[in-house]
Amino acid sequence: MSPAAAGNPRVWDPSAYLAFAAFRARPVEDLLHRLTLDAPGSVYDLGCGAGNITAMLAAKWPGRAVTGLDSSPAMLAAAQKRFPDMRWESGDIAAWAPPAPAALLFSNAALHWVPDHAGLVPRLMGALVPGGILAAQMPNTADAPYRACLDQVLKRDPWRGRLADVATHPDPLRAGDYYDLLKPHAAEVDIWETHYAHPLENLDAVVAWVSGAALVPYLSVLTETEKQRFLGDYRDAAARAYRPQADGRVLFTMRRLFLTAKRCRGGTAR
Repeated sequence: MSPAAAGNPRVWDPSAYLAFAAFRARPVEDLLHRLTLDAPGSVYDLGCGAGNITAMLAAKWPGRAVTGLDSSPAMLAAAQKRFPDMRWESGDIAAWAPPAPAALLFSNAALHWVPDHAGLVPRLMGALVPGGILAAQMPNTADAPYRACLDQVLKRDPWRGRLADVATHPDPLRAGDYYDLLKPHAAEVDIWETHYAHPLENLDAVVAWVSGAALVPYLSVLTETEKQRFLGDYRDAAARAYRPQADGRVLFTMRRLFLTAKRCRGGTAR
C-alpha cells in the first residue's frame, strides 16, 4: 500500500485510504479464501497501511505471529492506534527480509509500488519456509479510466512541467512473466485477474478514491492551492469518463491481478 518512495516523497493519508475500506477489502477477501496454510511460521502483511487487512490475517490465523510492515509513518501510527495489540514494523519492501523464513508473505495493493519485480519476486519466495506461500494482488491499471484521466491531466499546463519529475509506479508485469519468475521456486502457482465494478456515491467519491492511492505521488509534491487546482482538473477529466447510472451512482471499475505461489519443499522446483 505504501512502500518507500522512489524518487519523490509520498505522503499517505490513512483517512483518505480508509474511506473506501469495504471496497478495497473485497480483493483481499477473494484472495484469502484461496489460502490454506500448512507450513509452520509467521505471517507478514507487506504494505499494511492502516492495519485493517493485517487484522483480517490475524483473525484468519489466530495461532500465528502476524506482523504488518509499512514505510509510511502516518499509516503505521494509524495502525498502532486502531490495533494496539498487534505487531507493526517500519520497513521498505524493496530491501526488507523477515528475521526467519515466513509461512505467508501477503501483500494487498502494494507490490506494484516496488521496483524490479524480476529481482523482488524470487527474493520474496526465498524468504518463505518450504511449503510457505506468497500471495499478492495488484491493480492492473493500463486500461483503467481513472488512469487515462490522470494521463490527460498530466499533459496539460501547468502540470506538464510542474509534475514532470514525479516518480509513480509502472503497471504490473504480465501474468506469464510472473509465472516464469515464480515457477522455479514454487510447487504450485495460481494467477488470475478480476474486474471489479464498485458502485460509488457520485463523481466526487471517484476523485476521493483516486486521491487516496493513484494520485498520492502527485499530491505529495503540491502546495495546498495547487492540490485544489489539480483535483479540479482531475474531476473535469473524470466527469467525461464516468457517467452516472440510473440511480445516480458511478461505477468505479478496477482490474486486479492476483497471484499465489507455494514454495517447493526443496526450495527449487524440479
